[in-house]
Amino acid sequence: MKTIIFYTFLFATLNLTFGGQKLPEFKLKDINNQWQKYSDIKGQQLTVIDFWATWCSPCAKALPKLNTLYELYKDKGVQFIGLNIDSPRNSAKVKPFVNSYKIKYPVLKDPNSELPAQLNISSIPTLLIIDKNNEIIYRHQGYRSGDEDTIKAEIEKLLSEGSNE
Repeated sequence: MKTIIFYTFLFATLNLTFGGQKLPEFKLKDINNQWQKYSDIKGQQLTVIDFWATWCSPCAKALPKLNTLYELYKDKGVQFIGLNIDSPRNSAKVKPFVNSYKIKYPVLKDPNSELPAQLNISSIPTLLIIDKNNEIIYRHQGYRSGDEDTIKAEIEKLLSEGSNE
């Protein structure tokens, strides 16, 4: 029995590490308290989801760079979604924060961090790139100056691979 549990755990770990994890369908409220379903707002080719919070300094540094990438790729079938995980107590701060950073892509609120828990996301910022089949194909944790170039290169690579299908 221990052997079965070990191999089940090993397989699950490898599956998370090397891809194959599907993003579950989810429905969350946006900053205007309107329900948004992932399948209704996802990108045609790729979807970039950035998990962040107002109190996270690296998150705040990444947001303007992600906004620039959104502008660059929004007409190429790539949708960006901000996924804020501020607690219910800080929820009122999210909309003014988004407005002050002039974020143009949709921002959803997950005050109980249910989606990050399902996806084993334990630190923020964490950025995921999801393909049109809802498979998580790229994960980036943290933010340092210059990371936007790495993310841009990954989007370019994935878009070029997608055009070869």
